[in-house]
Amino acid sequence: MTALLSGPMPRSLEEIDRLLIDPPPAPALAGFRRFVVEFLLFGIKEARACLFAGLFFVSIFVTPRDGLFGIPRYDLLLVIALGIQIFMVWSKLETMDELKAICLFHVVGFALEVFKTSGTIQSWSYPDFAYTKVLGVPLFSGFMYAAVGSYIIQAWRLLHVRIRHHPPYWMAILVALAIYGNFFTHHYIGDYRWYIAALAIGLYARATVIFRPFDRDRRMPLILAFILIGFFIWLAENISTFFAIWHYPNQIGAWSTVHLGKWSSWTLLVIMTFTIVASLKHIREKIYIPH
Repeated sequence: MTALLSGPMPRSLEEIDRLLIDPPPAPALAGFRRFVVEFLLFGIKEARACLFAGLFFVSIFVTPRDGLFGIPRYDLLLVIALGIQIFMVWSKLETMDELKAICLFHVVGFALEVFKTSGTIQSWSYPDFAYTKVLGVPLFSGFMYAAVGSYIIQAWRLLHVRIRHHPPYWMAILVALAIYGNFFTHHYIGDYRWYIAALAIGLYARATVIFRPFDRDRRMPLILAFILIGFFIWLAENISTFFAIWHYPNQIGAWSTVHLGKWSSWTLLVIMTFTIVASLKHIREKIYIPH
């Protein structure tokens, strides 16, 4: 950590990223000191990977419910989100290829939002007025799904992520489609999420994520990574509903904690998002599929 801070100060976000990705190694570092340094660097890299999500959710928390300068809150959030996305590409923190994947998250998320907020389903609602509402869904909502994809893309680069024993792509895609389909069909033919979850656990049972918080590789079961990311999204959802960005039916009279079962839904959505990100050409090179 000392070596990391002792060099010349970076002058751009690109230089900061390069420094985070390849910090000066410290082979002599050991024991508790190594644990502390790796833990701190892991936290810094995770925070950096959450740049898009962090800026977006901060804007959610600080934007008044009545909006600003006559601009409704949801419309203002759309403008802010677009500004953050443009900045990410302009500063080369995201490539155009990655932006295409993020746009796919927008489409997938918007379609789900339209269905879930429709009059016959009403799983949740966006109570405030907005000029940029389409079919009852404010357009900024797609960025909440894009934020998850952006995090995975950024973490992949910053932590030198590699995947060992990834299942064949066609199997992963079928599971991702089943996850997405179940979000719609469970309203009509039953909720099969736990069957799909069991299938996903079996599919990714051998998969290991290899990441580098500092100068040595560390390993974690890929399923555990999915579960942890899903948990933190569930926490963010609790904060968002507390600030009345959207409401579940049981939160209309007074706010209450989002049902713990939503954690499983978010974990499955993370698996689906991961499958989309894993299809990017430069990321496929870091995925090992056994024959």
